[in-house]
Amino acid sequence: MAIYNFSAGPAVLPREVLQQAQAELIDWHGSGMSVMEMSHRGKEYMGIHAQAEADLRELMAIPANYKVLFLQGGAHLQFSMIPFNLLRGKSSADYANTGEWSKKAIGEAKKFCNVNVAASNTDRNCTYVPAFDTWKLDKDAAYVHYTPNETIGGVEFNWIPNTGDVPLVADMSSNILSRPVDVWKFGLIYAGAQKNIGPAGLTLVIVREDLVGHADPRLPTMLDYKTHADNESMYNTPPTFAIYMAGLVFQWLKKNGGIGAMERANIAKADLLYAAIDASNGFYNCPVNKADRSRMNVPFTLKDANLDGDFLKQADARGLLQLKGHRSVGGMRASIYNAMPLEGVQALVGFMNEFASKHG
Repeated sequence: MAIYNFSAGPAVLPREVLQQAQAELIDWHGSGMSVMEMSHRGKEYMGIHAQAEADLRELMAIPANYKVLFLQGGAHLQFSMIPFNLLRGKSSADYANTGEWSKKAIGEAKKFCNVNVAASNTDRNCTYVPAFDTWKLDKDAAYVHYTPNETIGGVEFNWIPNTGDVPLVADMSSNILSRPVDVWKFGLIYAGAQKNIGPAGLTLVIVREDLVGHADPRLPTMLDYKTHADNESMYNTPPTFAIYMAGLVFQWLKKNGGIGAMERANIAKADLLYAAIDASNGFYNCPVNKADRSRMNVPFTLKDANLDGDFLKQADARGLLQLKGHRSVGGMRASIYNAMPLEGVQALVGFMNEFASKHG
């Protein structure tokens, strides 16, 4: 029986990548060492590290005046590092509040600066993307922060805010590499790896060079982007195995047509799943505004919540795993990142149709 993992993160990885990592686990390319055992200063690992960065730069067309940093601490640490590094003597920053992860970023930023909530969707329970002409931006803000995809609520931006000369900051933890992005429109992009890049433990930061080097000198060394930019993410021991795995994912993406091909596949998967929800005559419901539905995380509820337990139990028996919704919203959630094959979504839709026909 095929197993399909719909976890929101840590999430499914490409089978080819796992198989390659398995084959290389004990002896990487005849070195006699596992990547986990290598010195991060040795030529073997240095080559892995450099190739991972080069492949990412190629995939995302990252301009030369941007630094690529391989860090740790997850998006949560970035919630603090961003104001620490990007305030640059200013006292306020703009944030869009579109869901749980936006709220967490806002809460952390408030410890270090005044936060102007420039846009919010809380009036409709975080189920839509606020139109840009409703945003109340401050031209004197140090930066504008938003979350392009809200993993829990399933709301995704299909456009990039135009913030003019004010640097735009994006938490792309759950949709990076899923669609083409004009990196030059951003001051900083960050992403936890455990959804679309690789295993947990790695955090990716892409930051424009002119935004580096302005942190308060009292800031701890490890929280200053300049520390990592000046040392090519090697100031201390980086998460070497996670970077190696991310590098394998980057190679897999290149082999399979790059980000453009991933976007086409992701659209097909999301369209298939949302069509099944919408055609169920109300047995299933997705609360998100149709134009703002996420391609990565699809939340849905059953008409009768008393059936949730049976749905999950039967789904598990069919090899459809990790479909329980986030504890804060309940219901179901299917995360269909790059590595989820179309066959997995087809299997889920087939099960959903059968379940609805029996219980509708």
